[in-house]
Amino acid sequence: QLQLVESGGGLVQPGGSLRLSCAAYGFTLGYYNIGWFRQAPGKEREGVSCISSSDGSTYYPDSVKGRFTISRHNAANTVYLQMNSLKPEDTAVYYCAADPGTDKRITSVQAMCVLGGMDYWGKGTLVTVSS
Repeated sequence: QLQLVESGGGLVQPGGSLRLSCAAYGFTLGYYNIGWFRQAPGKEREGVSCISSSDGSTYYPDSVKGRFTISRHNAANTVYLQMNSLKPEDTAVYYCAADPGTDKRITSVQAMCVLGGMDYWGKGTLVTVSS
């Protein structure tokens, strides 16, 4: 049983903040690269925050840079996504994903986040930003 379980989604007003959590079961999250991805209706899946397991380097696309922060708490086997200054266009289902980082074709955390070829995926949590 290898799974990721997201929590913390909900309804928030524009300009508000929300923190998502992703708990891992059946494997040690500290050994994996982690990414947060989102899928909105009519849009392609987008990697919004990714972090490497080795050196902790991170990647954020321009759409969320400066507003979102990814972090991990290895002792709790949990990764977080802090979202500030939320906008209506942030409305989407947010997914947590993990990858062992053994694919030598992936040479950077940015590449991993953009390509999105992760091994394990959660079922997602809905974030709705609306007045």
